[in-house]
Amino acid sequence: KNNNKQKKPHPRVGEGTWENFRGFGPSGLSSLGLSPELAPVWAPHPRICLSHRAGLKLIGSPLKLTVSQGQPVKLNCSVEGLEDPEIQWVKDGTLVQSVDQVYIPISEQRWISFLSLKSVDRSDAGRYWCQVEDGGETEPVWLTVEGVPYFTVEPEDLTVLPNAPFQLSCEAVGPPEPVTIIWWRGGTKVGGPALSPSILNVTGVTQSTVFSCEAHNLKGLASSRLATVYLQALPAAPSNVTVTRLSSNNASVAWIPDSDGRALLHSCTVQVTEAPGGWEVLAVVVPVPPFSCLLRGLEPATNYSLRVRCTNALGPSPYADWVPFQTHGLAPSSTPQNLHAIRTDYGLILEWEEVIPESSSEGPLGPYRISWIQENGTQGELTVLGTRVNLTGWDPLKDLTARVCVSNEVGCGPWSQPLLVSYRDHAGQQGPPHSRTSWVPVVLGVLTALVTAAALALILLRKRRKETRFGQAFDSVMARGEPAVHFRAARSFNREGPERIEATLDSLGISDELKDKLEDVLIPEQKFTLGRMLGKGEFGSVREAQLKQEDGSFEKVAVKMLKADIINSSDIEEFLREAACMKEFNHPHVAKLVGVSLRSRAKGRLPIPMVILPFMKHGDLHAFLLASRIGENPFNLPLQTLIRFMVDIASGMEYLSSQNFIHRDLAARNCMLAEDMTVCVADFGLSRKIYSGDYYRQGCASKLPVKWLALESLADNLYTVHSDVWAFGVTMWEIMTRGQTPYAGIENAEIYNYLISGNRLKQPPECLEEVYELMYQCWCSDPKQRPSFLTLRMELEEILGRMSVLSASRDPLYINIERAEEQAEGGDQLGGDQAVGEGDRNNNGAGPVGGIPSDYRYILSPGGPAEQSGEDLQLEGACGEAQRQMLL
Repeated sequence: KNNNKQKKPHPRVGEGTWENFRGFGPSGLSSLGLSPELAPVWAPHPRICLSHRAGLKLIGSPLKLTVSQGQPVKLNCSVEGLEDPEIQWVKDGTLVQSVDQVYIPISEQRWISFLSLKSVDRSDAGRYWCQVEDGGETEPVWLTVEGVPYFTVEPEDLTVLPNAPFQLSCEAVGPPEPVTIIWWRGGTKVGGPALSPSILNVTGVTQSTVFSCEAHNLKGLASSRLATVYLQALPAAPSNVTVTRLSSNNASVAWIPDSDGRALLHSCTVQVTEAPGGWEVLAVVVPVPPFSCLLRGLEPATNYSLRVRCTNALGPSPYADWVPFQTHGLAPSSTPQNLHAIRTDYGLILEWEEVIPESSSEGPLGPYRISWIQENGTQGELTVLGTRVNLTGWDPLKDLTARVCVSNEVGCGPWSQPLLVSYRDHAGQQGPPHSRTSWVPVVLGVLTALVTAAALALILLRKRRKETRFGQAFDSVMARGEPAVHFRAARSFNREGPERIEATLDSLGISDELKDKLEDVLIPEQKFTLGRMLGKGEFGSVREAQLKQEDGSFEKVAVKMLKADIINSSDIEEFLREAACMKEFNHPHVAKLVGVSLRSRAKGRLPIPMVILPFMKHGDLHAFLLASRIGENPFNLPLQTLIRFMVDIASGMEYLSSQNFIHRDLAARNCMLAEDMTVCVADFGLSRKIYSGDYYRQGCASKLPVKWLALESLADNLYTVHSDVWAFGVTMWEIMTRGQTPYAGIENAEIYNYLISGNRLKQPPECLEEVYELMYQCWCSDPKQRPSFLTLRMELEEILGRMSVLSASRDPLYINIERAEEQAEGGDQLGGDQAVGEGDRNNNGAGPVGGIPSDYRYILSPGGPAEQSGEDLQLEGACGEAQRQMLL
């Protein structure tokens, strides 16, 4: 039977002759826990096969054994009712794998099993019982192993301030109980015995000290590990201070910290003086790590010395030794003058005037560098010490262009104006070198021209001032023999009106951190032209614009700007943080930032910030869904298209969560539909970057999308990636209902009580069971039980893949018809969730980054055109009147 079960049989006694017991006589029986009187029943006997199974009877009674650690223990149990049972020992629900198990027959249907534990340990303590093959069990035996105390908590090493109080903990357990704790400080006992667990309160130490604890019970004592309490101290002076990457005005310095005094270094100070022993010119405090610093604003060609010290919680370290260094000088700022050429029989001579240093920081000027090139591609560069060079490797039959500069140890100065030497010129035409006095006529001519131009300007200005004041009153033309008097109102200028200030990031009053983030995406106002209004809200508007590209072409964009009458520095800061947030994104399903611009205003008023975003032809997803259901020309959206929308949004949110961003306002109105019908997650006005941990807590009340918020967000203003998953579930519901309002009929103030009672959004009609199951998982009360965006995307892609794909003959047929401009302007509007300003009632809103579609898109049913009448045509395009959602 055991071989058939492919299990290793337990050793058995009683099968065969007495030799099978290998020395088990009466003494052997006693070692198994049996009395010698049981020996006769071990005699060999024929095995009797019963035609039916006898009733199983497990013999034994509950027993509690207590033994000392290291002692041997033998356990036994008795079974009746089976001819050849399979008996196994179980400890705390797990089969015992020990080979020290044996069971013997006492009679034809009675067996005794033994388990031998040679040297028990704490791990052997527990509940033991016998288990028979049909699932029957004997009563358990409780085994308790007593020994010296066992530590569960030992004192740990500490670092403390001098004379500062601290605590140490110690805990040990038996059995036997109770366990008492005695503390030792070095070799001295501290206080009296105390019951475990014990906490030692120390008022303070003045030097490093060793502590330990002893645990006592009836079996003996055990000693804990030695815990060392170290004292914090001032840090040591840094070492290996080196100056690297020197320039004229900057220097980089790096150092290696020495001992931190067992306290974290939080900053270092770099002190710079004019060497040696001069006045302090710079002192920079830098947070560490890294242990380096860039020194700015130094004077060129100047000797300096610097030293470094570091600081921990106790104070600063001593300064390191002074390190001298010298900044580089300036490159030459002067250009060689009067470069000219002289042809000779032996070549071409180039000459120029000597350059004199303008300041001592330029240092001694070194050699001159001459660069020349010819039409045939020949070029060269020479370095000469004087102001004259003879070119011998040039082609006299080709034009030559040459230029010269002066250099020093820092580099080369500005190049002179190129000199063109034409091959048509004859030798000697250039004439002798000109002296400095040859420039006098030129200067006089320029001054004369300037004086003349200034006089003409004054005359015209005076005439213009008269015209502005009186107009052109008289005409020289005679009519009917009398002078004809005419009056032409000249344009008047208000010269006392406010001036427009240059719009820069510095003029906004925003933080330096935000300015640094936006510096490289700032677009000049002159590069784009604002167009028609696309949408307007409580705090701002979105307008169409044309942005000029580097190649001269124009790109249609959407410009989002704040209202001018409510603008202040805090509004600007909050508004531009959305742009700084979008700057970091790079994903096909997350809206990208084109740039940021500033609209100049009159002097004394802050510029209007503008965020430039891609122009989304079909507007926001909520307006598109709403138009498909209740628009002027409703149209059908296939289920595959709706699920594809969900996959795109889940993919975008998966990317955002991987970048540690929480959106906080995910909804269909904040998802934009591109021309290729792909969806992008947009509108990051409420988003936050998580720098530590995995949550963000709203600090004060603000306008929030209540019906999309998770339970923990409503209750505690707590926002995590898991709360974004909840909002994604509501967005899925919006998509499946083609833009219906969630929790219709329930006020915002009632939402929390509605959700906390266990209520959730109902399954929409025609919604697949597996899609609704995903939605419902997103609304789990426990945030950690909600699926991740990765899981949601994969599940939705799997559902989309399992859906039946239409054959080629039944695929929807898309026809784009160009929309006339007058149709776009005359359509009715379809309201959304957000209010639209009264001044924009005649505009076609398109959402935060939306636009007005230039065409309608029609769908012919899969049966083909021949099976339909003209009335069956269904509109699919995002109608202009349904694109008005704004969230600023």
